[in-house]
Amino acid sequence: MSSLTDNEKRYFEKLFDMDGGYVLDFTNPTFGEFFRRHNVDIHGHKYHFESSKAKKLRAFWRVEPDGLVGTVLSEMLDSYEAYCELNGKDIDKIVLEKARGIVGRLTGQSVAPMPVQTEDEFLNREFIIPHIQKLPIDPQVVSIIEARLNEARVALGAGAHLSVIFLCGSVLEAVLLGAAQTTPARFNQAKATPKAKNDSPKPFHEWSLAQLIDVACEVGVLKLDIKKFSHGLRDFRNYIHPYEQMISGFTPDEHTAKVCFQVLKAALASVAGRR
Repeated sequence: MSSLTDNEKRYFEKLFDMDGGYVLDFTNPTFGEFFRRHNVDIHGHKYHFESSKAKKLRAFWRVEPDGLVGTVLSEMLDSYEAYCELNGKDIDKIVLEKARGIVGRLTGQSVAPMPVQTEDEFLNREFIIPHIQKLPIDPQVVSIIEARLNEARVALGAGAHLSVIFLCGSVLEAVLLGAAQTTPARFNQAKATPKAKNDSPKPFHEWSLAQLIDVACEVGVLKLDIKKFSHGLRDFRNYIHPYEQMISGFTPDEHTAKVCFQVLKAALASVAGRR
């Protein structure tokens, strides 16, 4: 069991808004997917005695060791930051820094205080989309990527916010898949590489976008801050399923679409810079 104290848990309870049984904007499927990346079946029998997502997270804290709990909480804090940025909410910097320190204790790593980018700072950063030919993608896919980027620009101007999110998510996935196929050894030897039942790396076409993002960051293709925002884009892209959108109550607006397009530009610049 983890050594999280009751006082320490309060920081995470506050950040993840767990009072009503929810955890951020996770739905049951996205909550399950999040934990599967850490080889945890949060909806399985081990935590089945609890019903809501918040209760399952509390059960996870109780029964799992410090290292695993710290690793999961670290990524969940990234999700919190992305959730705030993409929804125009203020980040509680004081509580977040306390929570990062707790994660450092659990994982045995010191965590230096990091300035948290505000929404305006991120939106105002200048990210230039590189020439598509500089990206690690199949030459036959170049024209498709270019067309989707142009369509995303048109959709942004036309107020088709949901279309912008889906197009940005599809381009990000294609480019990261191309990066994996270009340097397979790097991607297959990472700690976050998804494994098949025989413990060999899964074929790249079976990787989820979340797994591509995690490994791309680990091997240096994506910067850490871009990884955080990319997971936010990935979460929104999942609302291509109408029932997921209905359950979450997600309503994209111009702000969300602009942030997602900014995330894509930042990711493409990062990928191109690491070739």
